Amino acid sequence: MDTLSLVAVAVALAMDAFAVALAAGAILHPLTFRPCFRLAFHFGLFQAMMPVIGWLAGLTVQSFVAAWSHWIAFCLLMYIGGRMIHEALTAEEGVERAKDPSKGLTMVALSVATSIDALAVGLTLAMLDVVIWIPSLVIGLVAAAFTVMGLFLGTRAGKLWGKRVEVAGGVILILIGLKILLSALFFNNSSAGIVS
Repeated sequence: MDTLSLVAVAVALAMDAFAVALAAGAILHPLTFRPCFRLAFHFGLFQAMMPVIGWLAGLTVQSFVAAWSHWIAFCLLMYIGGRMIHEALTAEEGVERAKDPSKGLTMVALSVATSIDALAVGLTLAMLDVVIWIPSLVIGLVAAAFTVMGLFLGTRAGKLWGKRVEVAGGVILILIGLKILLSALFFNNSSAGIVS
């Protein structure tokens, strides 16, 4: 795989992480080093690990991954996005609204949901006989960098527009989930349908 193709794949995969980081940044006030590091590290780590897992699995589980990965991502993003919207609309002013998305099961769910397409990329690279280690590292680093950018932009937007940005963030997560699901259902070309 040439460098330009690798960077294009890494950026495409990082777009979901970037969009989710925008939504997370909207509810992290103020954005400090720890939550920023946790999200960037985990999003990058999961984006780097998933291609390796897909590559190692090779053709053995390709049909299972293609059949279920988009449903898993869809359900996770629908749940988290719906919860964000609900908390933004029902919370009173001055009351802490949303849980910190950089902690616990929420962070793990977001990390999995934003990296499932990378699993399919790993399967594809295995079929193309591409060695996975460098692509995996590049994919993880790009995802971490895009996560940091998304967090900072989301935090700025959250300060300017308040809970409207939280609602928009929840809607973005739901739309990402729908995009993943509809792409897989209507453009089911092996793994291509679930790659951003």
